[in-house]
Amino acid sequence: MKLKIIGLLLLAAATSVAAHAAENPRVFVLTDIENEPDDAMSMVRFLTYANHFEIEGLIATTSIHQRSHVAPQSIRRIVEAYGKVRDNLEKHEPGFPTSAHLLTLVNQGLPVYGLTGVGEGKDSPGSELLIRAIDRDDPRPLWVPAWGGPSVLAQALWKIRATRSPESLAKAVAKLRTYTISDQDDSGPWLRKEFPALFYITSPGFNAGGAYHHATWSGISGDYFHARCPGADFTLVTNEWLDRNIRKKGPLGAEYPRWDFLMEGDTPSFLGLIANGLNAPEHPDWGGWGGRYELYTPRPQKWHLYPETRPLWSDADDEVLGVDGRWYDTNHATIWRWREAYQNDFAARMDWTVKAYKDANHPPVPKLAHAAELTVKRGARVDLSAESTTDPDADTLSYSWFYYPEAGTFATANARSGQPLEIRGFDQPKAWFTVPTNRVMAPGTGTMHIILAVTDQGAPRLTRYQRVIVTVVP
Repeated sequence: MKLKIIGLLLLAAATSVAAHAAENPRVFVLTDIENEPDDAMSMVRFLTYANHFEIEGLIATTSIHQRSHVAPQSIRRIVEAYGKVRDNLEKHEPGFPTSAHLLTLVNQGLPVYGLTGVGEGKDSPGSELLIRAIDRDDPRPLWVPAWGGPSVLAQALWKIRATRSPESLAKAVAKLRTYTISDQDDSGPWLRKEFPALFYITSPGFNAGGAYHHATWSGISGDYFHARCPGADFTLVTNEWLDRNIRKKGPLGAEYPRWDFLMEGDTPSFLGLIANGLNAPEHPDWGGWGGRYELYTPRPQKWHLYPETRPLWSDADDEVLGVDGRWYDTNHATIWRWREAYQNDFAARMDWTVKAYKDANHPPVPKLAHAAELTVKRGARVDLSAESTTDPDADTLSYSWFYYPEAGTFATANARSGQPLEIRGFDQPKAWFTVPTNRVMAPGTGTMHIILAVTDQGAPRLTRYQRVIVTVVP
């Protein structure tokens, strides 16, 4: 009977994945792999989520840290290791592409620095593949996470602008979504200036001026290095934790190197694309595993190459309770607040590379008993329910309903508890709260984001989410 149940669950999962395959975000990765170990680390994690993306390019690039060298062979080596475990991953969650397919997507940019690789006669196999991806007849946006310099993207847009109509250029730019790990060459500031309509997420600036210290992405693990951020649980990102939970697990784990400076500085560029119920890629200001960003023109900073000239998605703060019991209000916290969840999730997926379904843990499936968008008046009672939530392993579940004030537009001051909203039954499948009427900023309307986090009691404990957006009207 247990095997029959597992089979039914796998069939249901396969049906669900097939139904949503067309909704997977299209992703075209640019990586200065071999610059330091973190790109290889991020590539291992990225491939364990390969069924959450439609991968259209894996391109080796340069950066300010690696100006004249590209290493597509390192991407291929990790993809080949993924190929050895892909069939086992497929037993746990369907939709993983074959390594043979992924190897056809590995290519490279020019082995030159930044804007010296942009212009007439500067096309590369990587930039040409990117143009073909942009031209594909697909309504979904194309995400371009840049782990190093984005000069391949710069050349692709340069060529489209030079050879096509303004209307064609506008159409191409409208398809693109870029998340760069700060500025790692001079083509990043150039892109933002030359293509003001380009959807661009970044903490702008160069490390020579101290940019990495201030960057949101360093909250992934940079507690004692770049970010120097207290409040996070550093034990979850040490080499010792990674030895136990990642490196010892099969041929893909063996490709995960030890970090020199911090773990996976590039990973935030795709963490927010994973379908976990929390992430909302088109809304960086809503927050998720990849951090939270707001749309504005950043003020000049000493670590910027040039003053920013237009709005972009850049650093925003969350107020979060740290593991030391203190409150922290920083941009780094927009990522480290989710650290236990994203690390446990990675550890479980590495289990999937080597274990049978029955011997591994799988995430719960939260299900709301009402709409995910509600409209209410100030002072109204709002009832929340997720009683239909399930777990594929029949694990016991814990619930946490919490208010994410920074993600919405309804402005209210914190109460004595440190939180601006009390949710009754916050740790139960059913909960409720009253929309505040006191200590509320005019006009007293706007959106409230209520997050449900459901965590199972398996090993490791896995978390999935639902987001309820409550619109408060007069």
